[in-house]
Amino acid sequence: MNRNEKTGMIYVAIAGICWGIIGIFTRSLGTKGLDSIQITFLRNFCAAAELFLFLFIKDKRRLMINIKDIWMFVGTGICSVAFFNICYFRTIEMTTMSIAAILLYTAPCMVMIMSCIFFKESITWQKVAALLLAFTGCLFTTGVLQSESRISGIGILIGLGSGFGYALYSIFGTVATRKYNSFTITFYTFLLASIGIGPFAHAGNLVSSIGHNMEIIVISVLLATVSTVIPFICYTKGLKKMEAGKASIMAFIEPMIATICGILVFGEKFTLGNLTGVVLILASIIFLNTKMKIKGRAKHG
Repeated sequence: MNRNEKTGMIYVAIAGICWGIIGIFTRSLGTKGLDSIQITFLRNFCAAAELFLFLFIKDKRRLMINIKDIWMFVGTGICSVAFFNICYFRTIEMTTMSIAAILLYTAPCMVMIMSCIFFKESITWQKVAALLLAFTGCLFTTGVLQSESRISGIGILIGLGSGFGYALYSIFGTVATRKYNSFTITFYTFLLASIGIGPFAHAGNLVSSIGHNMEIIVISVLLATVSTVIPFICYTKGLKKMEAGKASIMAFIEPMIATICGILVFGEKFTLGNLTGVVLILASIIFLNTKMKIKGRAKHG
């Protein structure tokens, strides 16, 4: 592994950690009467506002894009972030949270296939084995193997749609990094995601909730900063330094951190399944980044 790829791995790991603690903020907003779509809208809107102010003050040129490239940000913002969030929360309504999480994490498999098609990345046995380890770990951490989950055919399809949408960020993001800075990419991603999610956010109720409890703004800004702006910038930087397929597998750190966060912060029950899942995800990351040597017979003359 070269230095560039190591740096990319660190960026993606930071992204996974920041995404993994998102429950601290979303649960708090949920207690204020907001639904999942409203929280997602506030998350993206506040993130876009933060990045706009940052870029406007520091380097206005980063706000400039070629109108011909808008399709990249429609891809990352609407086709990916907005689409997968709407599908994900709809899946939770139609099935269970654990099934929705598992279907969302079919994304790395889709990224691997699409990266092979569009970027000519190789699908190696090491990547496949790491993906299987990580996905199995995710099955354990979500508890889907221990629960009596209700199954809905349409719910499963919508859930796979969330995984597909999640995967598209790695694809469109990889293309965008060839031309634009990670701050520019994430700003337009959140801006367009806000536009895509806005019509579903029940604006009247949302404004009323904020008016009655200004603490919502503070928590939303923290959510936007810690679990949105920082991780998306880091993940986008990571995409520039490593293969999209590898980056998506590394992102399995997120459910692992979410499990640990649930136990430490919210007092959730620690089970053998949790431990097994965490170990498997860690093993997959170590295995993915281990240089494999094929031993052969040395020739003696």
